[in-house]
Amino acid sequence: MRQSILIAAAGLVLAWAGLTRPPEAAAAPAATPPGSATAIFAGGCFWCTESDFEKLPGVIAAESGYTAGKTVNPAYKEVSAGGTGHTEAVRVTYDPKLVSYPKLVEHFWRTIDPTVKDRQFCDVGSQYRSGIYWQNESERATAEASRDALLKSGRFKSIHTEIIAATQFWPAEDYHQDYYKKNPIRYQYYRTGCGRDARLREVWGEK
Repeated sequence: MRQSILIAAAGLVLAWAGLTRPPEAAAAPAATPPGSATAIFAGGCFWCTESDFEKLPGVIAAESGYTAGKTVNPAYKEVSAGGTGHTEAVRVTYDPKLVSYPKLVEHFWRTIDPTVKDRQFCDVGSQYRSGIYWQNESERATAEASRDALLKSGRFKSIHTEIIAATQFWPAEDYHQDYYKKNPIRYQYYRTGCGRDARLREVWGEK
C-alpha cells in the first residue's frame, strides 16, 4: 500500500511538471574544462542523481542524459516508455585533483539502492536501472572492486547495479538539465513522494 501511494504521488508530480517532450532539441554536449575528467553513472531519476553528484566537492557539473541503449538520439518520451533500451544517467565532469574516480564510485553507491533490479525507488522499468559505465580499464577495475567489496562485507546478498563499458551518452532535453535548481519545489515534492531519501536511510543508515 505504502509503495502504491508513493508511486501515485510521484506520478502526480511528473504530470504537474508537464514532462512531455518540448519542441526544443536535446541539449548540446557540454564542453569539458581543461584538466577535468568525466564519469557516467545511472541511479534512477536523473534529476536526483544530478543533484546528488553536484553536491560533492570536486564535481564541476553533472549532465542528465540517456545511455546504454540502442536508439540514436533518443527523446525523453521514448526512453521513459521503456522502448529504447536506455537508462536515465548522468555524465559527471570533475576535477581529478579534488576528487578521485574511486571517491565518485563510493559516493554513487550511497545515493542508490543496489538491491533492486530494473528500478530505483518509485520509478520502475529498465529505463531506471542503476549502472556504472566505465570508460577505461582503470575505471572498470575500480567499479568492480568496489562492488565486490560491498558483497564481501555482507551488507548485501546481491547487487543488481550493472557495470559495463560506456557507450554513447545522449544529453537529455534542456528542461531536464539542473531541474532541481530550476524547479526546487516540484523537485523536492517528487523526491520526497518517491521515497528516495527514506529508502536510502534504510539501505545505508543515517549519514
